[in-house]
Amino acid sequence: MGQVLHGSATTTHAVRAAIQRSKASVQELSEHYGINPKTVRKWRKRSSVEDAPMGPKERRSTVLSPEEEALGADEESTHLERMLNAVEALERAGHIIGPQSLLAANKP
Repeated sequence: MGQVLHGSATTTHAVRAAIQRSKASVQELSEHYGINPKTVRKWRKRSSVEDAPMGPKERRSTVLSPEEEALGADEESTHLERMLNAVEALERAGHIIGPQSLLAANKP
């Protein structure tokens, strides 16, 4: 499978590896590859040719507080448990439960 670069990437993995192996000056490499000298210095410092992960380290909701998220998850699991209990009761009573009846029962 080919490499996947982000939209603003100015170098490929091959160019990054060549920069890391090269003994040429930063200025020579930046002119040769047509990239900013900062980019050459960045790839020289790194031990890998992979992009570094960006963004937050842990996902958080932009709308809900952690307490509100936990409450919502509790409500979802309670709702699911009720649905499963209802299905089991109907199956024990001999009723046939199909996907359409479940969907209809779940509509508000």
